[in-house]
Amino acid sequence: MSVRHSCSRRDFLRQSSAGFGWLALSGLMAEGSARAEQVAAAAIAPRARNVVFCFMDGGPSHVDTFDYKPMLEQHQGRAIGEGAVSKRSQSTAGRVWLGSPWKFQRRGESGLWVSDLFPRIAGVADEICVVRSMLGELPLHGQQNLLLHTGRILGQAPSIGAWISFGLGTENENLPGYVVLNNDWVPNGGLENFGSSFLPTSHQATMLRPAGEAVDNIAPSDPRSLQRRKLALLAEQDGEFAKQVGNASAIEGAIANYETAFRMQSTVPRIADLSDEPDHVLKLYGVDSKDEHQKLYATQALRARRLIEAGVRFVEITCPSFDGNNSPWDQHSLIKTNHEKNARVTEQSVAALIVDLKQRGLLEETIVVWAGEMGRTPHTPKVTESCGRDHHVNGYSIFMAGGGFRRGTAFGETDDYGNSVVLDQVDIHDIHATILHQLGVDHEKLTFRHGGRDQSLTDVHGRVLTDLLQ
Repeated sequence: MSVRHSCSRRDFLRQSSAGFGWLALSGLMAEGSARAEQVAAAAIAPRARNVVFCFMDGGPSHVDTFDYKPMLEQHQGRAIGEGAVSKRSQSTAGRVWLGSPWKFQRRGESGLWVSDLFPRIAGVADEICVVRSMLGELPLHGQQNLLLHTGRILGQAPSIGAWISFGLGTENENLPGYVVLNNDWVPNGGLENFGSSFLPTSHQATMLRPAGEAVDNIAPSDPRSLQRRKLALLAEQDGEFAKQVGNASAIEGAIANYETAFRMQSTVPRIADLSDEPDHVLKLYGVDSKDEHQKLYATQALRARRLIEAGVRFVEITCPSFDGNNSPWDQHSLIKTNHEKNARVTEQSVAALIVDLKQRGLLEETIVVWAGEMGRTPHTPKVTESCGRDHHVNGYSIFMAGGGFRRGTAFGETDDYGNSVVLDQVDIHDIHATILHQLGVDHEKLTFRHGGRDQSLTDVHGRVLTDLLQ
């Protein structure tokens, strides 16, 4: 596996002039001197180098995880009333409050509230920064997924991973800048969640599956010398085609993808193969689990660490869907049974990733993001043994760890029932702006000319949340 070298030319350029030299070099190598000037203009002093996004598709319940609301238990079964009805959630006045089936406790030295649903994440409470005042736009999975990933509810825009790859490139020329560790489930909103849209196609996500061959056709069928000759011929033909159609950037992106795929043939199988990991690390993540879903998720989480070590900028881990039809955390019924199943599959590996990165000295330069696209309603139509929670976007929770985010911190508040934000409202544009800031990029200046204007990840929105930062 490729590792970072502290005295490399790239590290020297990264450390010089607050990282401007590195950004200019990556831009120059990728897309020419004009591109280098554009990227350098967006540069600020970086605190982090990489991101791992643990995507909790479907919407984990904020009032059952990080947002402790004892009033729900006290008033369980009582009608919420007209004053609690919101157009941003599935709500009517006759619905009733539903308390959490899990106990909450203050965790670690910080005293951060974490429920018993997450015993292992509770063990790293002093490392995480919880935002409890997230506000979404629509209580629909597809739109909220696209908003979370692209900053637009309609999609048709690059994902945050593509923007980061575009702005910073990869630290390893044998790997792409953006990788999705997919657990055989494409979220609502489709592959646009992972796409590059109008950015060069070389910045879209490369997908790695959890079992079997990680990437289709990664094992070459031809000798390397013959492959190289085929690529040269293909590049020559594509170059001529680009001159005819006048869309050079798209063709050049395709050529770049061919070249990356050629170099990936030796690197990806080595990273995907966990046989060189010691037993205690495999056990830490849960790779030894008898639960097949947990084992596969743990495999992807450990691969995420290996990809970060190898220099990939942005790695996303998706959740497995147990029935292949519903978003994993989307529990409209059987909230206790199904949330516990999701927690069992994912939370050990998420906590292990934080612990592992920290003990390797990588957590301070790696941002770990844990987020779903929405929360769950603190109310339900009727309290029964099989009841659940519905879609809720007017107040929910996510967390970050590492990368200069404050440790053991809770930011923002919802009301006494977890129904709506009452203090320090945050939206996904603010989170995107803050992540880019920590990576050394001004979210307002990292732009791409498309549709007659300069486009950015955050568009006309977003602010850096300095209160979340050390």
